[in-house]
Amino acid sequence: MKDDAPKDFDLARLLAERGAERYELHTRYLNHQLPRMLRTIGFDKVYERAEGAYFWDADGNDYLDMLAGFGVMGLGRHHPVVRKALHDVLDASLADLTRFDCQPLPGLLAEKLLAHSPHLDRVFFGNSGTEAVETALKFARRATGRPRILHCSHSFHGLTTGSLSVNGEDGFRDGFAPLLPDTAIDLGDLDALRRELGRGDVAALIVEPIQGKGVHAAPPGFLREAQELLHGHKALLIADEVQTGLGRTGDFYAYQHEEGVEPDLVCVAKALSGGYVPVGATLGKDWIFRRVYSSMDRVLVHSASFGSNAQAMAAGLAVLAVMEDEQIVARARRTGDLLRERLGALVDRYELLYEVRGRGLMIGIEFGRPSSLKLRSRWTVLQAARKGLFAQMVVVPLLRKHRILTQVSGDHMEVIKLIPPLVIGEPEVDRFVGAFTEVMDDAHSGGGLMWDFGRTLVKQAVANR
Repeated sequence: MKDDAPKDFDLARLLAERGAERYELHTRYLNHQLPRMLRTIGFDKVYERAEGAYFWDADGNDYLDMLAGFGVMGLGRHHPVVRKALHDVLDASLADLTRFDCQPLPGLLAEKLLAHSPHLDRVFFGNSGTEAVETALKFARRATGRPRILHCSHSFHGLTTGSLSVNGEDGFRDGFAPLLPDTAIDLGDLDALRRELGRGDVAALIVEPIQGKGVHAAPPGFLREAQELLHGHKALLIADEVQTGLGRTGDFYAYQHEEGVEPDLVCVAKALSGGYVPVGATLGKDWIFRRVYSSMDRVLVHSASFGSNAQAMAAGLAVLAVMEDEQIVARARRTGDLLRERLGALVDRYELLYEVRGRGLMIGIEFGRPSSLKLRSRWTVLQAARKGLFAQMVVVPLLRKHRILTQVSGDHMEVIKLIPPLVIGEPEVDRFVGAFTEVMDDAHSGGGLMWDFGRTLVKQAVANR
């Protein structure tokens, strides 16, 4: 072979040669603010491998993952059944994505998903959660012939233009107008819903049964009564289950916590991927799909180039098989109840701890203004610099000292959200509660890493104004 002949691509060699440049490469070619942010809060770690609910660094230290890739890693990382399914589908050399045939895997996955949603009839497969939402918005507008979508304050449904139109946070929307016609109502406000429906132009209300930002559940009875109001005005209910679906809240879907709720359209994604191949799905009623695909001329009126690809479908089928075989939904409910109970018992112990809430393994830990003068003065300084700094002060020592990865639940919020892999058990609950207790002891003592880092965050917040 000649010296100038092309070499075979070697991924392992490439990572070995260039992997150490990861933060420099991101700074130069991708979102330059991400490495800056990670270094500021001390999250610029280098993880070498991962399995289940854990990461490991080059020194062999393990890190407990209580974030699950924002909910993508429902089964943890590298589940053997999902890995095998992907190896099998690649080895099968299927004639995939011809665009002019009907492969079996999409139909099989749709059948499995619909078995958990017996009031729904059909599925559209896309590539992400935001695409699942985009699909639901388009289908609702086509089915009803109306333009306006209602959503809830503080909602998050994605960041592409359509889903951004129903995003309840101005920080995400600013600078991207004009968007689709929309109106935000407060989660649980039936009077506002009734008032907006009276205008006659509403296609649908899209709602997260439990909002990811802040981990706020819809009030009891709201979804059912909203559904009745919507149907009375010939509008639709869309349930965004992108993060809450597939067992996260202790039921297959979060809307199933409330009897009688049967959304017209349901969006899922994240955990359906098994953490490997991006996939999103929009489930809906037959009559809605028939309105969209109303003739052979409109057969491709809504489609996705990579939708229903074999790898994504195989991953989804494997995920659902594991959920059944390992009783993942019941496990999430059981472990979530234990974790919330253990954390809830600490509320009376710590004046900085306001509330623990959530369902299943979607848990919010909210902090609040303390009563003692010493802590209250420090809290006031943090709040004046930027709301949400105390929660970040808790997140940092959990990672630096205890090697536990968590996240603040939203910008300008004193809430930590726990959405760990659904496969965690009592050992992980013990580890997290023990670490959290130690961090809160440190916070109430007024010294140590937390308040030192707090001063750094205050300086950074002031500098960014």
